[in-house]
Amino acid sequence: MDTAARLLRLLSLLQSRPQWDGAELATRLDVTPRTVRRDVTRLRSLGYPVDAEAGIGGGYRLGPGGRLPPLLLEDEEAVAIAVGLRVATTTTVSGVEEAAISALAKLHQVLPARLRAQVAAIGAHTTQLPQGELPTVDGEVLVTLAAGCRDIEGIRFRYRTHDGAESERSVEPLQIVHTGRRWYLVARDRDRQAWRTFRVDRIAHPVLTGARYRFDDPPDPVKLVAEGTGVAPWDIVARIRVHADAATVSRAIPPHQGVVEPIDATTCEVRFAANELGPLVAQVTRIYWPFEILDPPELRTAVHAHARGLLDS
Repeated sequence: MDTAARLLRLLSLLQSRPQWDGAELATRLDVTPRTVRRDVTRLRSLGYPVDAEAGIGGGYRLGPGGRLPPLLLEDEEAVAIAVGLRVATTTTVSGVEEAAISALAKLHQVLPARLRAQVAAIGAHTTQLPQGELPTVDGEVLVTLAAGCRDIEGIRFRYRTHDGAESERSVEPLQIVHTGRRWYLVARDRDRQAWRTFRVDRIAHPVLTGARYRFDDPPDPVKLVAEGTGVAPWDIVARIRVHADAATVSRAIPPHQGVVEPIDATTCEVRFAANELGPLVAQVTRIYWPFEILDPPELRTAVHAHARGLLDS
């Protein structure tokens, strides 16, 4: 192999497992250990972090950071990445659209013709349902929040509520939840000593504090967001006892539509919320399993009137 081909082969080997002995690499590349050392030096000069340890148990490994090495992808993996990048071009995270378009253009340059045809066919026959005007999320803010969740590190930020009031918050982040329309940070508010959900598009200037923490009994982030966005803000909350297990009902009623909580192995409670009875009647009548309306009484009356109207039609 010439030098360029050998360097690509060496990168491929270093990606394939955590560590390689120098003699093994020399055998795989059909060169001497001295040539392997020279090739490793060349990779380092190109920005690839190749770590080396001498002695028994030592060897070469591809370290974190530096330039991204060439990725050797299977056909299905390449198509999946290309389709994912197409979806990312319509995201609400600022900066991601341009980066996704750039990455997609680079990927198309190296895709074989047969795979380009597959990706083009998927793109030509796929349409995303319009989401309306959605708030844009700052990409850097999202990265900082994710780092806090990953490293279990406190964060301070400015937060703007729905009425425009701003305040300084100090939180212990747990998880970022994406509902399909908006991004939320689930965190423990240190000043209020309570779990809260924060809309990421209303967070500004987040800073990692360096303070570490530990959660003894954290809540379910998805349920907390569902409660905070689907139930708490509304005037009327409906409680329905459904005669089916919670896991089955949850597959039909996703978190952004209602909160499902188990009662026992065969029943669960579903909570819907709205500002008027009409939307609640529509939601309740879509329940497939036998159910009982627990609260409010006026919803039970409205559902009965709706059922009589259907029978008379």
